[in-house]
Parts: sequence; C-alpha cells; structure tokens
Amino acid sequence: MRRRDFLGLTLTGSAWPSMAAFGAARRRRHGRLGRVVVVGAGYGGATAARYVRSLSAGRIEVILVDQNADFVSCPVSNRVLGGQKTLAQLTFGYDALRQKHGVRFLRGSVTAIDAERSQIVMAGQRLAYDRLVVAPGIDFIYDDFPMLAQAQQAIPHAWKAGPQTRNLQRQLMTMRDGGVFTIVVPAQPYRCPPAPYERACQVAFYLKTHKPRSKVVVLDANPVITSKRALFEQAWRDLYPGMIEYVPGSEPKEVDVATKTVRTAFDTVKSDVLNFIPPQRAGRIAQGGGLANVERRWCEVDFLTYASKVLPRVHVIGDAIDAGLPKSAHMANAQAKVCARAIVDAMLEQAPEPAPAFANTCYSYVDDRQAMHISTLYRYDPASQSMRAEGSGILSEHPSAQEGRDADAWARQIWGDVLG
Repeated sequence: MRRRDFLGLTLTGSAWPSMAAFGAARRRRHGRLGRVVVVGAGYGGATAARYVRSLSAGRIEVILVDQNADFVSCPVSNRVLGGQKTLAQLTFGYDALRQKHGVRFLRGSVTAIDAERSQIVMAGQRLAYDRLVVAPGIDFIYDDFPMLAQAQQAIPHAWKAGPQTRNLQRQLMTMRDGGVFTIVVPAQPYRCPPAPYERACQVAFYLKTHKPRSKVVVLDANPVITSKRALFEQAWRDLYPGMIEYVPGSEPKEVDVATKTVRTAFDTVKSDVLNFIPPQRAGRIAQGGGLANVERRWCEVDFLTYASKVLPRVHVIGDAIDAGLPKSAHMANAQAKVCARAIVDAMLEQAPEPAPAFANTCYSYVDDRQAMHISTLYRYDPASQSMRAEGSGILSEHPSAQEGRDADAWARQIWGDVLG
C-alpha cells in the first residue's frame, strides 16, 4: 500500500464498509432506539458521541458529559513549549457536536456508576442510560512519590494539556541561561509513547534559540527510547548537538521537591526546571467504577465492541484500556468509531462487525518546522481476540518540513472529525 493511500484511510476510520453507507442503511429504519451516555469528552468520547448519533441517523439520544467546558488537544501541545503554538489555538468548544449532530453536552463530574440501575451519579443528580461509554483518559500514580501530588505547581507533569502546560512554559521561559531542564519519563505503558522525546526536542529548540548555554536531561525509566528511536537520536545529533543528554534505565528513587533534585540508581540530577511525568492508569471514574480490572490500572474490553469485561452495557475506549497498543489520540478516535458502530448494532439487535480494522498515525515535531511520523494498520485477530499490527507500518526516513505540513494537516483533520 502506498504511503499516501495508507494515510488516507487513517482518519476515515478503517478498512470496513464506509460510515456513510452504514448510516444510509440505518436511515431506512425508523423509531427511537434509546439513550447513550458518554463520560469524557476527549478524543475518544467526543468521537463516540458524534458517531453514535450519525450512525443511528439521530435515533439514539446521546448525552456527552465532561467536567471541562472546552476540548484542549494534547497532541500538538508540546509546541507551546517550543513557542510555535498557544494553548488558545488548541482549545475548541463543543458547539458543532450540539448544533450539527444533536449531541447534548452536560458539564459536570461523574462520581459513580450504578450498573444495577444503569445510571451514572453526578453531584445532585442521576442520569439513566441504555448504554454507557466511558472515555476517562488517564490518571497519575503517585504511590512512590506522594509529595509530588501536592507539588504540581512547582513540578508539573503537563501530561494533560491545560494550566500545567502554561505553567511549564513559564518555568522554561524564566529559566536562567545555562540552566538544566529535566524530563522524567515513566516506564511503559503511558500516554503517547513518543511525546516525552518530542518534548525534549521542543524544549531544546526553545533553549537553542533563547538560552543556548542550557541543556535538557531526559531520565528515562525505559531501557531505550520507546518510539521512533533512530529518528529521535538523529534529530538530537543533527539539531541539538551536545544539548540533550539522554539517560536510559533511569528509574527515579528519590525526589527532593525544594531543590528539584532526582536521584536514580546511578546518578543525582539537580534541575532548574523539573518536568516529572508520573506512571499512569485509567482515569478516576474507571478506577472508582470498578472497571480497571487489569493490575488495578487498566480496563479489559472486548475488542469487537469495546464492552467492558466487568460491567454490563458499559463500554470503555481510549487510553484507559488494556490493549498492548499505543495510547494515542488517533487510537482513541479509531476505537470510538468501532465502539459507536457496535453500540448502534446492539441497539438494533444486530451482530457487531466481525473483523474491525483501523490505522494509527503519530506525528512528532522536532523543531519549529520539521516533523516525522509512524503509521501502523491494526486488524482484529479472532485467535487472540485482540487487535494486532499488520506488518511493520510506515516510518519516516527522516524529519522534514513536508512532514511538518502533513502533521499540521493531520491535526486539523482529526479535530474536525472529533468535534464535527
């Protein structure tokens, strides 16, 4: 398959019959089918809400619930640190979902799932559902370093785009020339495998431009760079020689908040800016709702429908699931479409698609113009009942300005797909 053809199918969804044809078939039937409630309005949840409405031709009522009023994109947010983007440029409303697709948006925090009554519990109210989609994203594990949970202003993770992104940017901008910016990378699995290394590039780009005597230290708990290794190593050599110090196998043992010092088994690093990315698990509602049944971190699902293996009529998508797949925005978007189609099928008392397939594409920016990517096609494997990569995928030969333009186009396209 040619690269351009491969990339062309990545956001249209997959290698199954087109969504338009599926929707047309559904429009031949009439009558209300029920209510779907979607908890979490990120890449997975917002996509699921849109596609349940469109695939059911509006016959399923969809209520999208999130504690935040706006959608803020984690992809591209590292470019805020590099100075090419503002957080405002990555922030969008849910108006199109409401006005074009008839999705009801309800702002609030879900405190519990009452599976016996098929209800979610919010402050002062309960909301009934026929099917529930939980797209909770991630939460952070501070068990080994509880002091960091209270010190996020001084030591931000900025692993959810928003106020912490601005905070980390301010710390970078006010750091002295000749200072040390340290990124602590957790062991896999974590959200967006290449993102810590992209962050190192963006921070180094800013420092090279404004504070050239400074350096970036990457303390990685993993034995090697977890994604696009050769490409990142090449970019660091070519673009930032001597500026990025990469230290693999560096699991943190102690952290001194006051001095921003990290001790590993091999070294002690004192920083001017410390960006500590903690280990992760499924978001809070998945934990509290009992959905995280794999090592008390991740949610086990049926990959034909994304139905939870724990609670009936509940589906889980996105970073929260135990899949052995990259935890990425594109993956959440693709899973949401499979889930939405399966929900509509179930409410029509039909069998789900027996062989779903989709692609995942991930771009990484290495400076203000150049990017690189990896794209992989995944198909459902009946023998293992899981999604399996088909071949080795497509990897950039090197970063380029053209790929930077492609990355910009990818972002615009997926934002439009998610938010309508």
